[in-house]
Formats: sequence, structure tokens, C-alpha cells
Amino acid sequence: MKISYTGGIVAAASKRVAKPFLQVGAISTIRRIVITYQQAGVFPIVIITGNDNEEIRRHLSGYGAIFLKNPQDEDPQLFESVRIGLSFLKEKCERILFTPVNVPMFTPCTLKTLMKSTGSITIPTFEGRGGHPVMIHSRVVEDILQYEGEGGLKQALRRCKDCCRIPVEDSGIHISIHDEEGLEKRLKAHNLSLLHPSVQLQLEKEMPFFHTRLKLLLFLIHETHNMRLSCTYMGISYSKSWEMVKELERNLGFSVVERKRGGLDGGSTILTPRGTEFLMAYQRFEEDIRRFTQDSFQNQFISTKIL
Repeated sequence: MKISYTGGIVAAASKRVAKPFLQVGAISTIRRIVITYQQAGVFPIVIITGNDNEEIRRHLSGYGAIFLKNPQDEDPQLFESVRIGLSFLKEKCERILFTPVNVPMFTPCTLKTLMKSTGSITIPTFEGRGGHPVMIHSRVVEDILQYEGEGGLKQALRRCKDCCRIPVEDSGIHISIHDEEGLEKRLKAHNLSLLHPSVQLQLEKEMPFFHTRLKLLLFLIHETHNMRLSCTYMGISYSKSWEMVKELERNLGFSVVERKRGGLDGGSTILTPRGTEFLMAYQRFEEDIRRFTQDSFQNQFISTKIL
């Protein structure tokens, strides 16, 4: 089920090289990227971690991300992290944005430009030089996954047909965490680019009963048919997840999740037909609200030069 048009991957498997917790301004590099993705409407966001999996999950608790671990313990390779992310998202999204965590200063505007592209591979450029994130269309994901030659991700992308380069007014696509001067110079402009209306959408009666984290849980249950695995991906407890589902069902008045027992795999957990219908309707509703909010914000504050 393709629940979203654009998903995102952040490769953060090597703490030593990538430094996901490096503070840039008031927040870490990995939080900065997740916030930028979210502002552009990217969902789901998959974080590829290494041995610091638990630390990253705690750090991003509440951000609605999915956490997958790169099993290469000593020196996690970037291409392997990309493979893990693409394998997970290939049936779930039409296009997939990818960036390493050590390039945190690109803007939501750049993401929106990439999201308009129809190419198989789309690379943003600034002053003629390519950078991150890279947009990968689902139609070439399998070709990238099957590539076994030298040159890693860069060569795998080059082999894809219909690769286009799109100029953007964003020097942040080049700035890595190793460029301290560049980070400092770019910080003010990047913080300004993050200015946006933050709408915390949820459904409630007397109390809230459906929100972003529960939406992600239902999405993962639909994909994995496994409640425990879904909880592991999200970094939440098994008991807590069932509490949220039961409260949702009580408020909706119908079953959203069905448990199937037995079989060679010991049973499964799936969404009911009405549960699937509810999830898809909520996703469309959320996208409508986001578009309306961004358009209204642009008209009331940006176009009028109040901000």
C-alpha cells in the first residue's frame, strides 16, 4: 500500500563519522533534518542507525520516525544504509528522499522543488555542483538494490536512466558538519527557512485518541502484520501500543486491528478493512490540512511581508 507520495531516509549509522547528535544552533543535526523533512510533508521518515540505535530512538522520541538498524557493527557503509531504507520504503512511497545525516542544512523549499520532479533520479545543484538530498523514484529502486559493482551509491545512481539535475538557491545542499564555518554562516538563513505554522493534528472527543504516532503505528501494522516488530521500529512499548489501539477502537466504535492466531509464524496482527479505510482517509485529511495551512500562512504572512 502506497500511503504516501514521498518518504524519506536519513543515514545515521556511523556515530563516529556522521555525528547525529552534533549541536547546530539549538538542536542536533538529526533533529534539524527530521524537522525539515516534516515541514515539507515527507512521510514516513526512516532513520538508519548503527550501534547507537537506542540512543537515537530516545533522542527522537515523539518525532514520529521509524528506526532501522544497519547490522554492520564496525564500519557501517553508506550504501548498505541506503539499501536498508530503500528496501523498507520501496512498496510504500512513490518517491524517496535520501540524505546522510552529516548534511543537515538544506531547506524545505529545496525538498518541495525535488518533490515536483518526475525524473527517476533527481539531484539538487547549487552553482553547478550536486548535493543532498537525492530524490529516488520507486521505479528504479530495484535497480539500485541489485547493483553489486564498485563505486557504491554514487555509481549505482549514475547507472539509472532519466537522471536529472535541478538548480536550487540553497548552498545548504553542500554544507557538511565538517565545515564549521559554513554551518555557522548558514545557520541564521536555515533557521528562517524553518519558520512555518506548526499544526498538531489529532482527533479527540473528551480526550485526544488519534495522533501522528498512532497513525504511524497503524501504518507499520499494515505493512509488517506484526505488532511487536512495529513497536520495535517506532521505539515504543508493546503494552503501550495495545493501550493506544484499544482506546482508538473504543472512540471510533469499530475494530481497527485484528489478531490472527496460529500458523507456522505463530499468528499475525493486521488492520481490518475499516481500519485500513480509516488510515487512508486520515492521511488524505492530514495532507489537505497541511496544504491549506501552508497556503494561508504564505498569503497572510509571507506575501504581505509581515514576516
